[in-house]
Amino acid sequence: MNQSKVSPAEGRLGILVVGCGAVATTLMTGVLMARKGLAKPIGSMTQYDKIRVGKGGECQYLNYGAIVPLARLSDLVFGCWDVYPQNAYQAARYAEVLKEQDIEPVHDELEQIIPMRAAFDPNYAKRLSGEHVMQVEENGSCRQPTRWEMVSALRADIRRFKTEHDCARLVVLWAASTEIYVPVDESVHYHLTDLEAAMLADDRSHVAPSMCYAYAALSEGVPFIMGAPNTTVDIPAMWELAERMQTPIAGKDFKTGQTLVKSGFAPIISTRCLGLSGWFSTNILGNRDGLVLDEPENFHTKEVSKLSTLETILDADSQPELYGDYYHKVRINYYPPRNDNKESWDNIDIFGWMGYPMQIKINFLCRDSILAAPVCLDLCLLIDLAARAGRYGIQRFLSFFLKSPMHDYRVGEQPVNHLYQQYTMLKNALREMGGYPSDELLD
Repeated sequence: MNQSKVSPAEGRLGILVVGCGAVATTLMTGVLMARKGLAKPIGSMTQYDKIRVGKGGECQYLNYGAIVPLARLSDLVFGCWDVYPQNAYQAARYAEVLKEQDIEPVHDELEQIIPMRAAFDPNYAKRLSGEHVMQVEENGSCRQPTRWEMVSALRADIRRFKTEHDCARLVVLWAASTEIYVPVDESVHYHLTDLEAAMLADDRSHVAPSMCYAYAALSEGVPFIMGAPNTTVDIPAMWELAERMQTPIAGKDFKTGQTLVKSGFAPIISTRCLGLSGWFSTNILGNRDGLVLDEPENFHTKEVSKLSTLETILDADSQPELYGDYYHKVRINYYPPRNDNKESWDNIDIFGWMGYPMQIKINFLCRDSILAAPVCLDLCLLIDLAARAGRYGIQRFLSFFLKSPMHDYRVGEQPVNHLYQQYTMLKNALREMGGYPSDELLD
């Protein structure tokens, strides 16, 4: 019997979600239904996947929970922030992802999940206009809080939730809309003291609201997961804070539909040494996320994330003849009739023997939140595991679940986007935390 290197998952784990929309309510409803035995958490690696540990006569294939101590679904407690005041039951009905029959059995539990006021700046998500936002009363009128006031209020929310719900540990998960793109600025984002000075100065150009959530969580010693392509924790100042507080972070952007396919299919092209002329990806989506991404500034943030996937899988430097000059385009179109049922098309122009052209077409009719919910669950359980294992800073082993994996670009580190290499990283981390040797190599 190997000895796990992780402290036990004792007590309740609070999952505080930024955004109480389609993804969040699908996650909450699914977990609540699963622990009543009324639904199955299909798609969750932590609940279904088995990996090999040991070799030879000692080889076993075990579920994650048999290797490391994961928090149980029965120990999860949900809270959230949102720009709209509807409770999780109302929000789940509004999202129209799940059928009534799959929501009503947990009506009472969902109704008790009431969002806290959001730290929100409409300039970062112009298509949203909710009024359930933080405000500061001053001289008989209300104003938007400064960035530092947002941080202070969020820290108070986190502490209050932990106490009121008797949580032993917390995780903060961003499942809200994509913000407008914030380029990394060395004068603000490279050092923690500079970022804090910008927050104190209420620098709204360089400090997005999501950064206030991340800073607040990390300052309270709470792991933070960035599920959108926002810059948020992908800056050295946040890495510095995470290391100072010895708290894990993960990001960015949930890998669900088209990019999951891309990170799994592109390795076929590279492994078979076929060439690529172009890869055109387009999507139609009708939920609130699609509405926000219809704004060009918000879409640009998503575009940067989606475009990055191919760069390290189809490497132009190592194979210039095959990948030195391909064209990669990504589009997302807001189409209300589809609601949460996203459809993606990929047209892939490849070439083979003697340069002869071929084409591959992929049409994926997926359900965005149905794919995202198990990813959210796995990220929350695994980052909580990492914290109990004493791991902190960027958790690269969670890249499997993320579209644009974080990496230290200051020193030229390249992200790992290859799905199967990411899976090897995940398995090795679990083996190591479970007291087994990390026995697979990452090429």
